[in-house]
Amino acid sequence: MGDFNILIFQLSILLMSVVIHEVSHGIVALWQGDPTAKLMGRLTLNPIKHLDVWGSFLVPLMLFVFSGGNYLFGWAKPVPYNPYNLRNQKWGAAMVGAAGPISNFVIAIVFGIALRFFPVASDLAFMQNLFQVFIIIVMINILLGVFNLMPIPPLDGSKLLFSILPPHMSHIQQMLERYGFIILLFFIFFAFQVIFPIVGGLFHLITGMSI
Repeated sequence: MGDFNILIFQLSILLMSVVIHEVSHGIVALWQGDPTAKLMGRLTLNPIKHLDVWGSFLVPLMLFVFSGGNYLFGWAKPVPYNPYNLRNQKWGAAMVGAAGPISNFVIAIVFGIALRFFPVASDLAFMQNLFQVFIIIVMINILLGVFNLMPIPPLDGSKLLFSILPPHMSHIQQMLERYGFIILLFFIFFAFQVIFPIVGGLFHLITGMSI
């Protein structure tokens, strides 16, 4: 029962973090001239509008079980946008893509700075629990930001990569777009640990604490 409560608690933080991530994409797309997300009702913090069967339920549950409850990860349904509506045709897609990870890093920085001034010596159970909540928020949002910068479709890093790829390397984009989801699942279940040193370094940089 304890593990189940931890799972639900971490899933709640994860879900709200990915919702903010996706809404940020839609806001920047709208700012760039594309109202697709707004017209489809996706510029909302209502998590029901953003739930994804794989990313919001199956993958987080499998990761939680396979890791023995050590870590949990997932994503929401991507916010749609039409790249042809963007004012900046060269960098617009990259700006939309970068908005999500940036939002997660901002959340991590805000709560990470709060951790630096947190009264950790407090004997109050509420304050100790709140301290742990802030740590989880920072960890999950750093993890989301770093993970989404991986250049694997449909992750945001692929949009940044495709914006700088020269035309003669378009075959790389076509290959990644064709096999992106398979590559993504392989990365999550067999190579996910490669980003842990980056996540740990950023956590220490932001909070002053080690994982």
